[in-house]
Amino acid sequence: MREYLFVIIVAALMTYAATPLMRTLAVRTGAYTQVRDRDVHSIPIPRLGGVAILIGFAAACLAAARLPRLRQLFDNPEIRGVLIGAAIICVVGALDDLKELDWFAKLGGQLIAAGVLAFHGVQLYSLPVGGQVVLPPFILVTLTILVVLVSTNAVNFIDGLDGLASGVVGIAALSFFAYAYLVARTYNPPNVFTAAALISAAVVGCAIGFLPHNFFPARIFMGDSGALLFGLLLAASTILITGSVAGADVSANPIAATVLPLTVPLAIFLLPLIDVIWAVIRRTRAGRRPWQPDAGHLHHRMLAFGHGHRRAVLLLWGWAAAISLGSVSFVFFRAELAAGILVVMLGTAAALTVLLPRVVVAGRRPQEIPGRD
Repeated sequence: MREYLFVIIVAALMTYAATPLMRTLAVRTGAYTQVRDRDVHSIPIPRLGGVAILIGFAAACLAAARLPRLRQLFDNPEIRGVLIGAAIICVVGALDDLKELDWFAKLGGQLIAAGVLAFHGVQLYSLPVGGQVVLPPFILVTLTILVVLVSTNAVNFIDGLDGLASGVVGIAALSFFAYAYLVARTYNPPNVFTAAALISAAVVGCAIGFLPHNFFPARIFMGDSGALLFGLLLAASTILITGSVAGADVSANPIAATVLPLTVPLAIFLLPLIDVIWAVIRRTRAGRRPWQPDAGHLHHRMLAFGHGHRRAVLLLWGWAAAISLGSVSFVFFRAELAAGILVVMLGTAAALTVLLPRVVVAGRRPQEIPGRD
């Protein structure tokens, strides 16, 4: 655990130190997020924060390669593939931050990065449905690429309030780390030093280091360079965990062993998934293309319900923690206790969401979000 803590600290410090430099670069190059109808910020904000996140992640991997127990992970190509894929998708995102690429160019970059991951072994080799279900390689590679595309776009969609995406990603990465680390302790022999845990720990550190610059009022946005990067790194963790965990590693209960290995990774990332699926359905029903932006995301709804900027972010963090950490609890506690934990966390998040606008800011009218359907 001490080596993982060191990785988190390195990622946090390097990301924190690099972010002001990237803000200066963004100001000089004109990389700003302008104020659009669907946005909630009132002045243009510099972006390119994703490049600082990449620096923090790369520094964490470099530090891990020098540590006695984590260095063994670099004998295999997975981490190298993640670094190359991360660099590719961050460059694509940075170009979009600078020049506003069209959707086809960004999709091409995501496909290339996903292909790099698969080529270096970061791909699904089986699905933990009951036992380990092995499908034809073409189907598994296609599923791998689909996971990357969904994850990158989900983070991009939820990146609408200061600090929201950074916090949600940090919570998801912490949940992935707990899942990967504690499940690996059940192996025979136990081996807690895995690529999934290392990537998750580094992402936790990057989110911690970036948040002080990004929380309301934000001095810099992560931009597409950060949203796509965070999405790819979470996808890599998801793929590595899902492909390496068998039902028997998770639970001795036959039903839990069948369901949990596949549902826990999905539940950890459920909040961004709900947002992206909802957006696709909403836009399609309105006769729009799925990638055409609007102001109907979860964070827009929270603001319209009467929550302020900071509280909307904190509440969505609470929902993310309730869903992700609550789902992970099923792996390590009895089903009854885990269900109780999940119900209490979800109930608390729901109560705060409904009651706070009435109790804390009585008489305040919900905000009208321009362009909201």
